[in-house]
Amino acid sequence: MAIKVANAPVSWGIYEFEDVEPKFPYTRVLDEIAESGYRGTELGPYGYFPTDPAAQRHELERRNLQLVSAFVPVELVARSAHEAGAEEAIEVATLLAALGAEYIILADENGTVPELIAQAGQRTGSLLCADEWDVFAEGVNAIARRVHDETGLGTVFHHHCAGYVETPEEVRQLMGRTDSDLVGLCLDTGHWHYGGGDAVSGLREYGDRMRHLHLKDCHPEVAKRCREQGNDYFQAVAADVFCLLGSGEVDFPAIVEILEKFGYGGWGTVEQDVLVDDLNAPKEYAVHNAAYLRRIGLWSADD
Repeated sequence: MAIKVANAPVSWGIYEFEDVEPKFPYTRVLDEIAESGYRGTELGPYGYFPTDPAAQRHELERRNLQLVSAFVPVELVARSAHEAGAEEAIEVATLLAALGAEYIILADENGTVPELIAQAGQRTGSLLCADEWDVFAEGVNAIARRVHDETGLGTVFHHHCAGYVETPEEVRQLMGRTDSDLVGLCLDTGHWHYGGGDAVSGLREYGDRMRHLHLKDCHPEVAKRCREQGNDYFQAVAADVFCLLGSGEVDFPAIVEILEKFGYGGWGTVEQDVLVDDLNAPKEYAVHNAAYLRRIGLWSADD
């Protein structure tokens, strides 16, 4: 089978984290995504691409790109933060809706809690208690409802290392408490592995609820070394724990088979999380990853 494949600004080191400065203008990122053969892009941090719909539409159309979605990290563990999170999600979703996207990718405000940053890739089970999960899920449901009612977009939730929803058990806690009609799953193959799971098993468990897919690999030896050395999340990313597709432990050919079984027709977004000084590396990675996905049949050769 073949799916629609996009890339994302994070593959060029463009992060939501305030202390990680972009090394590329957005025009170069869009150019290189298109030149590498991709047909879609995620938004990146709000404000990195133009926020005027007409201006962004012009940039996308002249490169034959579709805006696919946007990663929207907000604080969810505190009920008092839910309203602000909803307003942020609505702002992003309004822009996405104007440009033909279908989903926002909601996430916890990852990479902001020192304890979670330090323990990324090293935790098991669930950090939150039942009452805290109820509050967390309440926020996810409420934001997804507002996004749907006010913009028409769907919501998928992205589990993420260095956040409160990192391990497979934490995903189960959240999915079991959220409205399946409102909240789907964005399964990230690399984060699933570094969070202690196996992406093939995760996809089998959530295939009917998985509505968006992030394609990322995880290098087992680098992951093992980072855990043994107690490296934090940012140190692990800098060490290339999320490696080139096909060079890690994610069984992408098996994922192709499962997607075919479920009849998945959505997007898959390549995310080659990088923190590199070589300004040519992101495009080289993008080209490699595109070729790999075509070779294993996840991406149509005539697209």
